[in-house]
Amino acid sequence: MYVFTVLLILFIIVSIYGVIEFILHQKRIYSIPIRIHVNGTRGKSSVTRLIGAALREGGIKTITKVTGTYPRLILENGCEVAIYRKASANIIEQLSIIKYSSKRNTQAIVMECMAIEPQYQWITETKMLHSTIGVITNVRLDHIDVMGYTLPEIAEALGNTIPKKQNLFTAEKNLFPDLKKIADQRNTRIQLTEESSVTDDEMKGFAYIEHKENVALALSVSDHLGIGRKVALNGMYKAIPDAGVLKLSRVNVFQKKINFFNGFAANDPQSSLMIWEKIKQEIGLRGAKIILLNTRQDRLDRAKQLTGMLGTELHDQFDYLILIGQSCENVEEMAVSSGVKRNKIINLGWTEPEAVFEAVLACTVDESTTVAIGNMGGMGGNVTDFFENRSVVYG
Repeated sequence: MYVFTVLLILFIIVSIYGVIEFILHQKRIYSIPIRIHVNGTRGKSSVTRLIGAALREGGIKTITKVTGTYPRLILENGCEVAIYRKASANIIEQLSIIKYSSKRNTQAIVMECMAIEPQYQWITETKMLHSTIGVITNVRLDHIDVMGYTLPEIAEALGNTIPKKQNLFTAEKNLFPDLKKIADQRNTRIQLTEESSVTDDEMKGFAYIEHKENVALALSVSDHLGIGRKVALNGMYKAIPDAGVLKLSRVNVFQKKINFFNGFAANDPQSSLMIWEKIKQEIGLRGAKIILLNTRQDRLDRAKQLTGMLGTELHDQFDYLILIGQSCENVEEMAVSSGVKRNKIINLGWTEPEAVFEAVLACTVDESTTVAIGNMGGMGGNVTDFFENRSVVYG
């Protein structure tokens, strides 16, 4: 009886605390008038950064939170603060960011969705953020074990962050009807942005390789908030890019030229193919053409998708496939089964960045182009740093 009484008292105390904290959170979140929730398969971090930068340039006191390659909090003046986690990522983290933003009396918060599971995406939107503007960058096959094995299923999962009776911006054309259906159910106005609305001259202001699709989204949100196009673009040009952004590092060594493109953040077939085509059309694939695929043991489904794309879409467009990371023996067999010739494959496995550099150098006669895909985690970051630290980085 005594134990039961103690447990009952503890339950009542915890319940009262939960109710009070919920009420306080609602007060905090509604004290921030502009709340932007950015979701999607690819480009979330970039779009979040671009929108935050545009708002700051427009004189709106803004805090931005990204969970891309490395979790970061971007303050009102554009300075970045690293987010250190004692354990694995948890959506409860969003509550502390909102509390922090409210204390600083910010006018806007731009938050990248950090949830993958559909139910957690729904909780983040409906219980934590209550966004006034929703953004869904695109819908592509990724995290299929959690969000669904088809694009409509993934669209439905991402749709959990569409706000009620507000505005939604998206660059997703193919699955637009699916997103519109959800938006209509929530009385939310949806707007499709067009990358063609951004000119080549406007893209020249970026010191790295940005995508028109991302810029168009950020400009549409900025325009909706009354920020002029030139002002918004000026802010975006000043923004610090995410560590996983597409960059070109040119290395000159032993009278050889190596063009290294960090596309590790492109870890689904469609995004990887788009990056390959973008480089081919806008910059050029010079010399020996190398694909560097970084794999993770817990993402072998992703490796299967990527090797399938390499064996079908790009089978005759590259000269070498260098495999690094975990479970490379399995990935090599996937690649061969998909149509990649075994004599094109260089299997390095888990190794040091120097070994990757030496392998690329060995494949280079006079000049080469390496497009790195698969995953920024594991070896990806270290390999990128190795090439970048030995080069001049060009946009």
